[in-house]
Amino acid sequence: MEKISYFFIDDVIWVFRDIARKQPKSIFDNGFMKMLKKAHDDNGLTVQLNVFYRTDFFYGNDEFTLSEMPDTYRDEFQANKSWLRMAFHAKQEFPDYPYINATYQDVKDNYETIMGEVERFAGPGCFSDAVVTHWGPISKEGCRALIDCGVRLLSPSVGERWEFTGDESVLPYGHAARLKHNRQPETMLYKRPTKDKRIVSSICGYNHISTEEFEACLGKNCSVKDKELNIRYKKLGGGPTINLNSLEDIESKLNDFFAEGREYIGVGTHEQYYYEDYFVYQPDTAEKIYHMSKLLNEAGYRFVTADELK
Repeated sequence: MEKISYFFIDDVIWVFRDIARKQPKSIFDNGFMKMLKKAHDDNGLTVQLNVFYRTDFFYGNDEFTLSEMPDTYRDEFQANKSWLRMAFHAKQEFPDYPYINATYQDVKDNYETIMGEVERFAGPGCFSDAVVTHWGPISKEGCRALIDCGVRLLSPSVGERWEFTGDESVLPYGHAARLKHNRQPETMLYKRPTKDKRIVSSICGYNHISTEEFEACLGKNCSVKDKELNIRYKKLGGGPTINLNSLEDIESKLNDFFAEGREYIGVGTHEQYYYEDYFVYQPDTAEKIYHMSKLLNEAGYRFVTADELK
């Protein structure tokens, strides 16, 4: 049995802003990209950057969009596309749950805008057909749009779900407003399995699978087929989320997975935690990513791009 691992980073936009504005000789002169390449060179890491189109005004009005990313690094992106890929995530960081009740056209427009910019500055073959939408849930019409845009794998939410009764207090951060705005029939509630206890009570959309379906693929390179829409659902993570775990916790959790003999381990994180000016900056982000890649490599796992995910 071959053992494989998949690594993705959500909420990616600041690294492109840095590259566009500082114009380094190489993309790998940028600290964030340099960190990833070292893990690739030493441990075989592959990475999928799940991309925003623009920065959010939550952090100030100095807006940057992917349209400002120069195409002068196109040859370098092409030379490294065997391990460095990009994919759709959302237009921007806020609001939360941007696609929970989205229309077909909104999702299609956002997807095509991001894909078009990435292919302009990075060239063909750098954009992945596996998607983790921002916050996860997406409407049925949004799923249709992703399929028509060429998406093959979509990360789902998992578990029992139930109807929203109208009690807004069960959801944090004003998320009830997101649930109610343009609400679709498939928009419901579920319990999110996460270390972040603030968001355990969460919203789910159409891309949701049962616990039984999830467990049938747990630790395996397989997915669940939506027979109506002909898309496949795969929990692309499932391993330790880097920004939610300490260095020690990452090692402990991976060791547990190794002991179980898992064929597939997915690992994710978020871009912001690498940056010093982020309000919950984690100074050991680079160390945690490198350590994760080293542990998986030494345990015999081969890092793959989404092309090899089933």
